[in-house]
Amino acid sequence: MLQEELLRIMSKNAKISTEDMAAMLEASEEEIQKTIAKMEKEGIICGYPALINWDRTDNEMVTALIEVNVALHRETGFDKVAERIYQFDEVESVYLMSGSFDLTVILEGKSMKEVARFVTTKLSPIEEVVNTSTFFVLKKYKEHGLLMVKEKNEQERMLITP
Repeated sequence: MLQEELLRIMSKNAKISTEDMAAMLEASEEEIQKTIAKMEKEGIICGYPALINWDRTDNEMVTALIEVNVALHRETGFDKVAERIYQFDEVESVYLMSGSFDLTVILEGKSMKEVARFVTTKLSPIEEVVNTSTFFVLKKYKEHGLLMVKEKNEQERMLITP
């Protein structure tokens, strides 16, 4: 129960102090710290990456979703193909999918050309990869439960004159 509640809180904001989590869950800070350490050791908590809104920086970043179809051989399964793909530094995520394609690969690059280079020089040459379809994210509105755009009260009001 404590573990599940902690995970819910931390999935929304991992910067909340253990003191605040203890107060929220009516537990001791020591119990919270031990539970977090245990979940880290067991691989339940895998890391604490910051969610960056690249649109608010001077750095240009392109996010691509790549649908991948694979042809499996007897000795090769989806896990083996996914492992080859997720080892590339550019790759943010790899998912096994149901539906008309097998894997989704999500990656971020500095340009569309960089993403295209990844697809042509790293992804497509993998023997089991038989087809790819690449889609570029035009705008992020919400990611990992967090708004990536200004809320209505933050938006600049448009001046309307007659």
